[in-house]
Amino acid sequence: MTEQQLLQLTARAAVLKALAHPTRLWLVEQLQQQERCVCELTDGVNADISTVSKHLSVLRQAGIISSRREGKQIYYRLQTPCLLKMLSCVENVIEQNASAQAKLV
Repeated sequence: MTEQQLLQLTARAAVLKALAHPTRLWLVEQLQQQERCVCELTDGVNADISTVSKHLSVLRQAGIISSRREGKQIYYRLQTPCLLKMLSCVENVIEQNASAQAKLV
């Protein structure tokens, strides 16, 4: 493995790590529909604003979402909608695994 390949794989792992939490996956799904403020997202996950803000920060640092300020509100949007295709692929893997497990029973 070359140094360039290692850097690329490390960058990929960082994006996947940012997605590797149920709350962050939910946030990505919500932001696929439309831009939302923190207050709307906080209501959906039943968590306090600081917890949701931390999850959003992780996603923003990974380049998955972006934000803009309007007055006192910060609005978030999905920066990389192509990730939704990957999540769809993950759903296919889950379904295949469930089918395989059902056949074993």
